[in-house]
Amino acid sequence: MRIKHDKYREERCGIPEVVYGKEKSIEDLLEITERFLEDSKRVIITRIDKDKVKKITRSIDSRRFRVIHNEGGNVLIIKERGFSTERIGKIGIMTAGTSDIPVAEEARAIAEELGCEVICEYDVGIAGIHRVFSAVEKMKKASVLIVIAGMEGALPSVVAGLIPTPVIAVPTSVGYGTGTNGKAALFTMLNSCTPLAVMNIDNGYGAAALAYKILRAKNR
Repeated sequence: MRIKHDKYREERCGIPEVVYGKEKSIEDLLEITERFLEDSKRVIITRIDKDKVKKITRSIDSRRFRVIHNEGGNVLIIKERGFSTERIGKIGIMTAGTSDIPVAEEARAIAEELGCEVICEYDVGIAGIHRVFSAVEKMKKASVLIVIAGMEGALPSVVAGLIPTPVIAVPTSVGYGTGTNGKAALFTMLNSCTPLAVMNIDNGYGAAALAYKILRAKNR
C-alpha cells in the first residue's frame, strides 16, 4: 500500500493531515479517502477538480458520511455524520479583487472546518481605496486576518498599517505581464514595511492553517 496516513499529526501539530489533490490519481485519492475515513472519520482534500469529486462521492456511504464540496475553493471535506470540531474564534478574510476569490474560498473552507468563524470581505483592493476602510472596520471583530491580493500585492501592507490585528498575506497568481504568476505580489509582501506573515503564492490552505494556530495559541 502506497498511502501512509499521518493519523497522529493533529495530536502533534494541532492540525490534521490535509491532502493536496491536484496531481494525485483518482485511484490514490480513493485509497486515501478510504484510509482517512477509517482512521480519523474525516478527510480534507484541497485542489480537487469536479470529476474527481464526483468519483469519490459516488464511493461514499451517504448514510454514514457527510460530504461538503466548496466548489469555488476546490476543497472537498468528507466526515462521519456527528463529527464536530470545537469553535475556536473568529478570523477575517479579505481579497483585493474577485479574481482572488478562489484562494480566499480555499482558506475559508479550511478555516471553517478547523473550527473558525470566518468574516469575508471580497473585492476591496486599493484601486478603490475607499473600499478598504469600511472593510477594515468590519474586520476589527476578528483576531487574525488573511489578506489576499494579486497584481502589485499592496493590500496586505495597507491593511496591516490600519489595524493592530495580525495579518497573514497571500499573493495570488493574478496580474498582467510582470505580475503574472504572483511573483510581483509576493515580492511586495516580503518587502512590506508593516509586519506581515507571508505565505507562498496561492496558498490559501497554509494561511488558514496558520490563522487557526494563532487562535489556538491565543486561547491557551
